[in-house]
Amino acid sequence: MVTSDTPEAPVLLTALSRWYLYAIHGYFCEVMFTAAWEFVVNCNWKFPGVTSVWALFIYGTCILIVEQMYLKLRGHCPVLLRCIIYTLWTYLWEFGTGLLLRQFNACPWDYSEFRYNFMGLITAEYAVPWFCASFIVERFVIRKTLRLRFHEGPEDGWSKNPSDAGGGGGGGAVGPVGGERRRERSREMGSDANGYLKVE
Repeated sequence: MVTSDTPEAPVLLTALSRWYLYAIHGYFCEVMFTAAWEFVVNCNWKFPGVTSVWALFIYGTCILIVEQMYLKLRGHCPVLLRCIIYTLWTYLWEFGTGLLLRQFNACPWDYSEFRYNFMGLITAEYAVPWFCASFIVERFVIRKTLRLRFHEGPEDGWSKNPSDAGGGGGGGAVGPVGGERRRERSREMGSDANGYLKVE
């Protein structure tokens, strides 16, 4: 039973919260990948990474759908086969979103200079990078994100009283009683909790 002295049970991140994390991950990885590509091809020590704001929507939505694929497929096929499926989906999503954006002259990528490109929207040369990215996304992004929990509580994520949070009526000091209470709640919630996000 949840009382005023007991923190509520953590809840799963919403789909929008997970989409946000996936969007930031994809956005960051694209900047790093283009910077590394520029260095390898042109030996540019400035490492100029480029992307587009459209990448936030594209990666966030794409990985959120891959997440649902992972939940459906994880007990039915091995990881390598899943990554092949993710790669095929990535090609389909890249082509579809690129074709849509091209209608408004807003597509931020063009693979026309690659030998095995199709309409400049996708290219076979990226098959291995997309496969590796799919593996990383499943093993280190999706699985970890699905373990995150949101704790709906006061600002410090634990205490109900202002004095326990280091402010309010207690004048900013945390006494032994408040400190002991916080430690007890920490043990109840798990030692690996960190504020609003908790990893089980």
